[in-house]
Amino acid sequence: MGSIKELSVKERDELLKSLKARFEKNMNRHPRLVWTKIQARLEAETSGKKLWSLNEMERTGGEPDVVNHDKKTGEYIFYDCSTESPKGRRNLCYDHKALASRREHKPENSALDLATEMGIELLNEEQYKDLQKLGKFDAKTSSWILTPADIRKLGGALFCDRRYDAVFVYHNGAESYYANRGFRGSLRI
Repeated sequence: MGSIKELSVKERDELLKSLKARFEKNMNRHPRLVWTKIQARLEAETSGKKLWSLNEMERTGGEPDVVNHDKKTGEYIFYDCSTESPKGRRNLCYDHKALASRREHKPENSALDLATEMGIELLNEEQYKDLQKLGKFDAKTSSWILTPADIRKLGGALFCDRRYDAVFVYHNGAESYYANRGFRGSLRI
């Protein structure tokens, strides 16, 4: 993908408008947070990198929304809150090593590589379970999650979904990929 891109004024304004509408529609995700403070933080992000990353989350179908506020750092935490795993981030194996190991039928990319290109991080197991407390996500799809190094070293990777009104954590070979498996990301601003 190359260097980090910047948003035009029009793209930035459209992104802020979408984020505000989603924020107001889903107050259960952030009952004690105030949009004007979040918008001020977003507008103060002068490098443009974080807004570009948020826009990538939006562009690929993640529907990013604020889920928390870190009082120590002042950062707002955004997660992909699309009902299903983001459509523009499916059919991916877990990481670059897994992608390189496939001799044929390689996917276009890996979850970790694409997340890095986007400037976001994969949700870990705890974050994924926290997300599920805010709604019902991945009832038809699944999402790769950040896999502990000891599991990855043995060739595996973890993914999650929600079935039977419960959240499940599974394992698979890191090189596997499926049309209904993507990944969810987080971003701190």
